[in-house]
Amino acid sequence: MNGERFPVEPKVAEKSVLIKNMIRDLNPDGLQEDFEIPTPNVRANVMNKVLEWCTHHKDTAFSEDDDDDARRASPVDEWDKNFLKVDQEMLYEIITAANYLNIRPLLDSGCKVVAEMIRNKSPVELRRVFNIVNDFTPEEELALKKENEWAEDR
Repeated sequence: MNGERFPVEPKVAEKSVLIKNMIRDLNPDGLQEDFEIPTPNVRANVMNKVLEWCTHHKDTAFSEDDDDDARRASPVDEWDKNFLKVDQEMLYEIITAANYLNIRPLLDSGCKVVAEMIRNKSPVELRRVFNIVNDFTPEEELALKKENEWAEDR
């Protein structure tokens, strides 16, 4: 995290299952109030965004059931949608940080935003949106299209 420190109240920090477990492991008796938890896999500007999300949701109760179909099918909440209106690099870093820090609701929201970016787009549109260079020859493209025509909506 580039040596930066982020003082955070426990209720905010514990939105991360990773951090929550570290706090429990480093402070099993709950006696020590202040200590540092390194997060070397998250850049400072990304950590700022993640902490903004955690602070906003500090009183939100999320389902912890991994098989909760309703959780997966539910739309992204409006605040989260606006929060995740960032450039693609930052969005991907937030998703990666949410995965690393084990903040499932933020990870779900980020992935749903990316899924919306993909929904109903043609391969050409997807290449433009995600800056993907088409390195297929026209013949290769035609062969792939023919091979996968069963997957096309008709």
